[in-house]
Amino acid sequence: MDIGNVETIKDFDKWKSTLHKVIHFSEKLNLSEDTITDIGKKVGDFLMNNVETENKEQKLLKQLWEVGTQEERHSLTHMLIKMIEKEHHGIQ
Repeated sequence: MDIGNVETIKDFDKWKSTLHKVIHFSEKLNLSEDTITDIGKKVGDFLMNNVETENKEQKLLKQLWEVGTQEERHSLTHMLIKMIEKEHHGIQ
């Protein structure tokens, strides 16, 4: 994700599209689902500490992230990945 490109982060659909590209690239590298989730959680930690929320969806994610345990954050990351894959690939 291009952290410097604030426009990408402001629009939630663009944000999800950017994450889809990262997930797709990770899959092409044959990274496991667990590895992709672990990386996603680390990115989430970075974003929550360094990027201001720009929309209601990101504010909700930040609130969930802040109250969640490490395990819950891992689960939230996994659910976000599944949501994005479903939207882009029709995966159930």
